Amino acid sequence: MKPYVMLVAGGSASGKSTVVDEVLERAGLEDVIILKQDDYYHDQKDIPLDKRRLMNYDHPASLDNTLLKTHLEALIEGQPIEKPLYDFVNHTRSTSTQKIVPKNIIIVEGILVLYDASIRALSDLNIYVELDDDTRFIRRMLRDLNERGRTLENIIEQYQSTVKPMFHAFIRPTKRYADILIPNDSKHDIAVDLIVAKLDQYRRSLKREQRL
Repeated sequence: MKPYVMLVAGGSASGKSTVVDEVLERAGLEDVIILKQDDYYHDQKDIPLDKRRLMNYDHPASLDNTLLKTHLEALIEGQPIEKPLYDFVNHTRSTSTQKIVPKNIIIVEGILVLYDASIRALSDLNIYVELDDDTRFIRRMLRDLNERGRTLENIIEQYQSTVKPMFHAFIRPTKRYADILIPNDSKHDIAVDLIVAKLDQYRRSLKREQRL
């Protein structure tokens, strides 16, 4: 039986990982793959660091969706992959990779994960997490200051020049492809219950097939 693939999109710092964690906890899932689209930014080691910092990381062209699609197809076919790891301090791929072995449930999370039609074609359930711009900016600012070694000036300049306009141009429009919209500024128990129900239905079908 084909693995169950779920795509989780939404603006930067909208709470995608929080929603995924809640789904995993409520569904009691442990044997699951979580791929972060952030790790599939293009390798930029041949570009000077000062120029890497100026790259538009919120445009679809910044992502290697061809590799992501290839890796998803491999996992669906039962083949392991060597997933890239992105170094957000140095703005390029790490020299290390992470081996991922196939599992029955695959969750792909990223701001533009619903943008590419070829990736959507591999999905069983599409989710879009919404949060107001101000709250997302504050969350992003704190994350980049504490985890990614950015300066406040750099964070503000990047948000105004690329993050906000790219969100409205490319990310927000992808919510039309979502099966479930989750407003993350309020309780979303019903949405999570629906997702958990879908996963439970899949697992029951998988067990029936394994018994045959």
